[in-house]
Amino acid sequence: MFAHNLFLAWKSLRQNPVLSLLMIGAIGLGIGVCMTTLTVYTLMSNNPIPQKSSVLYAVQLDSWDPNEAWGEPNQPPSQLNWRDTQALLKSEIPQRQVAMFRSGFAVQEPGNKLPAFLAEARVTTADFFEMFQVPFIYGGGWDASADHDQQQLVVLSKKTNDTVFGGTNSVGKTLKLDDREFRVVGVTEDWNPTPKFYDLNNGSFAKPEELYVPFGLVEPLELKSFGNTNGWKPEQINSYQDFLNAEEVWIQYWAELPDAKSREAYQAFIDHYVGEQKKLGRYPRPLNNQLTNVVDWMRINEVVTEDSKVLLGLSFLFLAVCLLNIVGLLLSKFLGKSGETALRRALGATHWQILQKNLVEVGLIGLLGGVLGLLLAFAGLQGVKLLYRGYERLVQLNGELLLVALGIALASSLIAGLYPAWRAARLAPAGLLKTQ
Repeated sequence: MFAHNLFLAWKSLRQNPVLSLLMIGAIGLGIGVCMTTLTVYTLMSNNPIPQKSSVLYAVQLDSWDPNEAWGEPNQPPSQLNWRDTQALLKSEIPQRQVAMFRSGFAVQEPGNKLPAFLAEARVTTADFFEMFQVPFIYGGGWDASADHDQQQLVVLSKKTNDTVFGGTNSVGKTLKLDDREFRVVGVTEDWNPTPKFYDLNNGSFAKPEELYVPFGLVEPLELKSFGNTNGWKPEQINSYQDFLNAEEVWIQYWAELPDAKSREAYQAFIDHYVGEQKKLGRYPRPLNNQLTNVVDWMRINEVVTEDSKVLLGLSFLFLAVCLLNIVGLLLSKFLGKSGETALRRALGATHWQILQKNLVEVGLIGLLGGVLGLLLAFAGLQGVKLLYRGYERLVQLNGELLLVALGIALASSLIAGLYPAWRAARLAPAGLLKTQ
């Protein structure tokens, strides 16, 4: 029966192509606008590490200006300074902990066959790779001794390994970073957490770095931060050591706390540390140290902007307007075929059979509109990509979103067509047959 109704629906669409195209176009336009904004919104609000997001905490110490909070409402700085970082690294409470910042190096491959190029690097402690579940093609990360012993090791991204070593296993090989030899210990698989939750200071949707080097090299190599560095009071900085001793914040810090007990213990640890620093004349603000999990961290840092939420709401309102127009077009179409409907009823078709036939036609219109909407959404996302450089990862329609688009198209068309289909099915056949 369904196949027969589907055949009749296709035949009906072909009998009045202009009206059919208008309805398909209306649904397609509404779905296209909705899916463009929904795709961006979904990827913006995506949980980038769902299996661990509840146990990973961004660490904030309120070392800021006594007269003005870092952020509203009463938010501590999102980064730490060097002195506090060194103190926190001594704690044994977290299962894992990571201190890190963004930097960069001039990279030269061993044979000097390629020109040197500048690559962004993440200077980080050993726990980074396991804590954030970074996948590897070859090798792995370094251990804690590499940080303590200031070993010149490097982990390469797949892209960098392809450029320098042609994609081969480069573990154990060396390359020059700023004219210093580093030994490769690992090559990461393509790894693009979206949003880039572990470092929202330098762009929520920035690409991961191309190199990773041990945090223990900061002092001996005087590594510079390529990210945000902020301070709240004038300080005289004449040397790199002055910079390390300053109150300026530039290091991101995360702790993995697997249960409530460890979280409470770590909160007590950082509160005690700040209390001791207050006795030395530091930390003039009231005690306000925070541990924030991944999802709340993205919310606090407004990864999903208010503009995105408004645009999403407006897009669905636009779809609703399109559906209202379709209701009128369907009423016109079904009531215009009242003679055919009356004849079917006279030949024994029930109200339910007529309603089924009409709803199959509505569903077909919805699916065709959904396909058109996907094409329009793809075009819209390409436009977003051209307008907003660096947001390429937010404009990709995955399989799940494709199904969502077709589902919305089918559901919305059936909702819009339910009244016209019911109205046509309830027409009394006797009076209509007399007028034919």
